[in-house]
Amino acid sequence: MIPGEYQLKDGEIELCAGRERITLEVANTGDRPIQVGSHYHFAETNPALVFDRAKARGFRLDVAAGTAIRFEPGQTREVTLIPFAGSRHIYGFRGEVMGPLSIAPAPARKSSSGDAANGDPS
Repeated sequence: MIPGEYQLKDGEIELCAGRERITLEVANTGDRPIQVGSHYHFAETNPALVFDRAKARGFRLDVAAGTAIRFEPGQTREVTLIPFAGSRHIYGFRGEVMGPLSIAPAPARKSSSGDAANGDPS
């Protein structure tokens, strides 16, 4: 064995085996690329990404830890999401949850720069 060498079993490794999965269509309506990391609360992503945010509440990308998906301007693509596990408490990101996911979401708030996700670019 070489120091630091990985010795893996033959075959495929299935990530998040047996977990619920949902698929959403996501469009980048912005003028810049947007990259979303593996463990980012998908419902709280950049407002220029247009998709069913209510359905994405409590979910993250179904990709390997430490990786990301990039959305180019004008691009529409399907993504697969899996639910957060553990205590299901979400803190940080855009500050839209800040606690347990079991609590109903607060009404949507409008930022000072408008809300492109809801069709208001003002």
